[in-house]
Amino acid sequence: MKKVFERPISLKDKPFRYCPGCSHGVLHRIVAETIDHFGVRERTIGIAPVGCAVFAYDYFDIDMIEVPHGRPPAIATGMKRSRPGSIVFSYQGDGDLAAIGTAEIIHAAARGENITVIFVNNGNYGMTGGQMAPTTLPGQKTTTTPTGRDVKEAGNPLRICEMLATLEGPVYIERVSVDSPKNVLAAKKAIRKAFKNQIDGLGFSLVEVLSMCPTDWGMAPKQAVDWVRNSMMKYYPLGVYKGSRQ
Repeated sequence: MKKVFERPISLKDKPFRYCPGCSHGVLHRIVAETIDHFGVRERTIGIAPVGCAVFAYDYFDIDMIEVPHGRPPAIATGMKRSRPGSIVFSYQGDGDLAAIGTAEIIHAAARGENITVIFVNNGNYGMTGGQMAPTTLPGQKTTTTPTGRDVKEAGNPLRICEMLATLEGPVYIERVSVDSPKNVLAAKKAIRKAFKNQIDGLGFSLVEVLSMCPTDWGMAPKQAVDWVRNSMMKYYPLGVYKGSRQ
């Protein structure tokens, strides 16, 4: 019998402990399949910060580094410059990359560092209880905005792709989602492109992934998928913001 589906070599054979309906499991598989596709597992280094993303080192069967909150782009920069033959990627949530790590991501992008960034946007601080993040939508309820985000008090959400696309350094910026099989396939193409850019020495690439967080959103998984489609995508439109996926 022909085998058409199996666990990627770069993914450990162990159960995920993410919440039901969370998108991290899907994303882990996409990244692992990408590493396998290019045959670079032995020279790939993943950088994971504080937050739900920190569990990545338990699941990727590659060299992983756990770093302080917000610092993955800085650590990835040092790692890539000291080991230029390595394939270095950071795997970051929105509370990490778009809050305490804002300076690091902006300056790594501005310098055009030859690294790959996977940015998981679920609109809240997932690990620590669902507090408001820089990406929380206007009016969205969180544990720290029980009546909804008030932009007069908290400001407007950050659109990371749109912001970084104004810089000269990045070669590729795209926002994708994993809410449907079609969009999962599009996300896989985008992440492969981001890794290929690094392999070819082209420079900085970032793929933002709109992700479900049913537990902290207080929703059933199906409701969370609908929230991504009907609310998040309106504020964070999918698409290529710099460069080309081709």
